[in-house]
Formats: sequence, structure tokens, C-alpha cells
Amino acid sequence: MKIGLYLATQFTPDTDVGLRLDDLLAQVRAAKANGFESLWAAHHFLTAPLQMLQPMPVLARLMAEAEGMRIGPNILVLPLLNPVIVAEEAATMDVLSGGRFILGVGLGYRDAEFDNLGIAKKSRVGRFNEAIEVMRKLWIEDKVTYRGRYFQLKDASISLKPKQAGGPPIWVAAVVDPAIRRAATIGDAWLITFYPTLKSLTGQLATYRETRAAAGLPPAAEYPLCRECYVGSDQATAFEDCRAQLEYKYGAYAAWGQDKILSEQDRFDQPFDQFKEDRFLIGDEAFVRDELIRYRETLGVNNFIMRMQWPGLDQDKVLASIERLGRIVASIN
Repeated sequence: MKIGLYLATQFTPDTDVGLRLDDLLAQVRAAKANGFESLWAAHHFLTAPLQMLQPMPVLARLMAEAEGMRIGPNILVLPLLNPVIVAEEAATMDVLSGGRFILGVGLGYRDAEFDNLGIAKKSRVGRFNEAIEVMRKLWIEDKVTYRGRYFQLKDASISLKPKQAGGPPIWVAAVVDPAIRRAATIGDAWLITFYPTLKSLTGQLATYRETRAAAGLPPAAEYPLCRECYVGSDQATAFEDCRAQLEYKYGAYAAWGQDKILSEQDRFDQPFDQFKEDRFLIGDEAFVRDELIRYRETLGVNNFIMRMQWPGLDQDKVLASIERLGRIVASIN
């Protein structure tokens, strides 16, 4: 079982973000010391009033502390970006990380991002598919000529090839069935988001595996699953330690319209105590250990990417939670 740390790079409006860099550095050091295998950062534009660090610069800054860990964005909203720029930056990150970069990508969903960047939201699937084709060609071929609907290249060569042969793995995020089937055929892994419940994931993973098999593709080597996680000192108080911060976070998601793309049973408009069930891994060490085993045995996932801080959660609680989770994973492995 592999464990990754999903950094909390969003901050409340009153936070001095520059002063929080030391907190991020300490979290990365703690994660590495406690056996975490990967490091991730989110991507959005125009998130006010939440303040947000952009993923590529922050991962580059933290790379030295994360030496030996895999790193990547989780996720880049690919239709908003030019694939030449993404391919160049990914190649640089792959070289700087010693071939440990993973490119997590997704379609995006926020109207504010598409509208203000002048990109039609209805074009996102086409742009997404073409962008992946372009990037893989640039990573592999010496000269690329490409004529798509959204992107055109003529005798193009990127300045630096990635360290990993063929380029970094592309992990594709998806929530609804058509996107899951797309992830199965064009991605190296399905990057499972935070929102679906364990019950929803059972059917969705079956769809993913069946689609790969029907396409003549081998089973995926990795099944990464993102979860909200907090390991408290006591089962009775663990959720109350972070309840307010999680409610703030998911309130922001609801305001952005995130849950509009989810199935009815996974929507955010339900009592929070009910909403968290089979979705968050929050409790003491015994509870979280049992939940990890249950997820692994039920779903066959082998890579958990944990977000362990939300806007407003104290640093000392985060570091203690990271240490406890490290002990849990060591006891399972």
C-alpha cells in the first residue's frame, strides 16, 4: 500500500500565505520521514476569496524536501492550458525530480475559469483529448507536426525531453461514467477524486476495469484514490478536531458547483454527518487502519492520496496526524 500527501495549498482570505511556506516544508519533511511515497498539489484559477498557490511552482520549491518521493499536480485543469507549455513544464519537472513526476490531469468544471479564460466549456473534451496526444508526441518524437481542431504544430520540438522514457505517466481524473471510460483508454491510471462514496466507487471501478479489458489494455498497475484523512488521538474527538475546516472547504466546493457533476447519492446537499460516511477517513489509529484495509479489500485500490489539512486546521494537528498515519501504513505493509 502506497500513501501520498495532498498538500493544502488553499488558504482563508485573512492568511499571510508567505508565512505558511514553513508549514508546507514541515509537512513534506514529516511525510517523507513517515514513509509517504508521493506529494501532490491542486490546480485552479480565480478562487477568490480563497487564496491559492499554483501547483508547478510550489512543487518545484518543495522538491528538495521531497527527494525520493513522486510528485505531481492533482489535478491540472488541462483544457484551460496549452499542451506545448504543459509538455515543456512536465519534462522539466521530470528531469528535476529524477524521473519521479506524474502528470495528473482532468477536464475541469468551473464556469468562472472557462469563461474568464475565453475557452468554451463545451470544447473541453476535445481540447483534453488533443492535448494528451500532443504532449505524448512531443515527449517521444524529435519533430512533431499535428493538425487538430484546437491545436496545430509544425516541425515542433520541445527544448528538453523527460527523464522517463515516453514521458511522465498521465493519471486522468474522472467522476462520471463517460469520463471514467475515457480515463481507462487514454490514461495510465484513473486518478479517483475525493467525492464518490465507497458504494459508488464499487460500480465505477468495475466500469473502469471492463473498459480497459474491452480495449485490449492490461490492468492498470496503480489505482490511486484521493481521500480526506485525519488521524486523531481519540476516536470520539477526531472529527470535531477538523469538522469546521471540512465544512468550510466543502462549502467552497458547493459554491463552485463541484457537486453538480456528481451522482445524486454523492451530492453535497445532505447533513454533513451523513455526507462524511464512506467518504472521509477520519478517526483514531485503529479506525483509520480498519478503513484502509476495508477500502483495499473492497475496491482493490493500492495507492491512497490523503489530504490532511484544510483551511484553518492547526499545523500541530496536521503533523501529528501525518505521524499517526505513517505508523498505520507501516503496520499494514
